[in-house]
Amino acid sequence: MAKSNGHYVDISSNTQVFKLYNKKGRVLRVLCLVFSILFLLGGGAMVYYYALLNSMNFEDFTAPKSDKSDSQSTTLSAEMMGDGTQLTIGDGQLLQDSKVLNVMLFGEDNSDGDEHGRTDTMIMMSIDNWHKKLKLTSFQRDTYVYIPGYGQNKINAAYTYGGPKLTIETIEANFGIKIDRYAVVDFDSFIEIIDTLGGIDMEVTQDEIDYINYQLYKNEQVDTPKTITAAPGMVHLNGQEALWYARNRGLSTNEDGNEIGIDGDDWDRTSRQRKLLEKMFNDLKGADLTKIVSIVSSVGPMVTTNLKKDEITALVSHAPTYLTYTVEQSYVPTEGLWYYENNTPAGSVIAIADMNKQRLEFAKFIYEDRLSGGGSSSSSSSSAN
Repeated sequence: MAKSNGHYVDISSNTQVFKLYNKKGRVLRVLCLVFSILFLLGGGAMVYYYALLNSMNFEDFTAPKSDKSDSQSTTLSAEMMGDGTQLTIGDGQLLQDSKVLNVMLFGEDNSDGDEHGRTDTMIMMSIDNWHKKLKLTSFQRDTYVYIPGYGQNKINAAYTYGGPKLTIETIEANFGIKIDRYAVVDFDSFIEIIDTLGGIDMEVTQDEIDYINYQLYKNEQVDTPKTITAAPGMVHLNGQEALWYARNRGLSTNEDGNEIGIDGDDWDRTSRQRKLLEKMFNDLKGADLTKIVSIVSSVGPMVTTNLKKDEITALVSHAPTYLTYTVEQSYVPTEGLWYYENNTPAGSVIAIADMNKQRLEFAKFIYEDRLSGGGSSSSSSSSAN
């Protein structure tokens, strides 16, 4: 019988994750997954060769060992949902579909040289082959969740405690959806990637221009307080400018001694991060093979991932299909299901009012009509067909 820990119930099962990857659906999942990682973080790679693979930063997929004596299991059933949705997650199982790939993308700040840095960028990218969509879901960094082995805290604390592996375990435990792989890019690598791509054109407001200019000058990255002099609209950003665009969550008047005030919060920041990834995706749709090979040869070593070499080389023949997919965006917690809570050991947090409803809304975005697929095992089972 599962014991509850407040609103947070651990329904992760890393053992099940390993078993699933040996199922018959492995090849399709691998192809989708490899493309998604390389495409958004590495510039849209469709060809990889072994000289490049040997220079990449590969990590073992073994999940972190944590004290799970206080972790939980549960079953989400149609009765709990209250709307007739046929979503069932058995004890210790994670919701998955053999034609939907979930990949965590992390942007890491490790300027202090710690074993695990900090991450304010946590985006799950889902390749949905049923609906021909690529879906980007941001997780708000201050979301109050259960971290296996550590108790309740802000979700980004999981990355500091145990890096991408513990963060994935935390997301699975709280939200019940299986994550297949991950990729990490630190701030320096992000700058290099954007510069390797020749910069990026983003639609920006005057406030966003002011914020980028302010941060560049304050951090002594430029010599002039107004590096970007273009009018609001489509503006070409280099790597450092794009990084400040992606990190922008507003600026309070007199913060750090500044004389400007710029509206914004973390919801705005995660929105900008998704917009930037979507723009990268769209910009590379017309790239020819020569350009793609050139990009990959430069970008590959900047990405840390737990992809296998054979998984990466399996990508080539299927890549053109995924280039046609549309992009959709979402975020967790869902609007209407969260509130600010100030009296917690972690300080001010974003608390989820109803975790069962949050899991359902998250699953609806990722799986859509597959949640009521007439008893199809792929819509509600942890087995890959």
